[in-house]
Amino acid sequence: MSDDKPGSPQSPDSQQDEDAIAFAQGLFELARNGGAGPLSVMLNAGVPVDIRTNTGDSLLMLACSNGHKDTARLLLEQGADPNLPNDQLQTPLTSAVYQGDMDIVDLLLASGAVVDHRPTGAKTPLMVAAMFNRVDMIERLLDAGADKSLEDGDGQSALDLARTMGADEAVDRLE
Repeated sequence: MSDDKPGSPQSPDSQQDEDAIAFAQGLFELARNGGAGPLSVMLNAGVPVDIRTNTGDSLLMLACSNGHKDTARLLLEQGADPNLPNDQLQTPLTSAVYQGDMDIVDLLLASGAVVDHRPTGAKTPLMVAAMFNRVDMIERLLDAGADKSLEDGDGQSALDLARTMGADEAVDRLE
């Protein structure tokens, strides 16, 4: 009996699957670690710019979550979707707000991120900024048109969340 049947560890199909997974993991690490140069080569060779991890993180989400503005810029220039949420219902903009990275927030907004875009029931970037008392980000998001009356899946607005978290400066700004 041969070990070369499909699905066996030694089959060519299985090896190709393992190679593809390793390649994808390498791409994700480049985005996570700010490898804009090598990532550019891969994208120019035809790698899909919105490829996602098994938890739904796009290359852009990984770059934004880890503070790599140059990599995020490259991905956006290559057509990455700035509004693509992950499986945790976060968008790259929400992630950048959570990380407190105003440079990436500005980049995303300038590149077409919709300020209030989110999956149904998720928190908006403004809600996240309010929760963490990030008044500078609250100002930036409001300037970009954020709607402070929106509610999350629990019926909480940005103001409600700021109050719950004891984010007094955010409460003052949102009242």
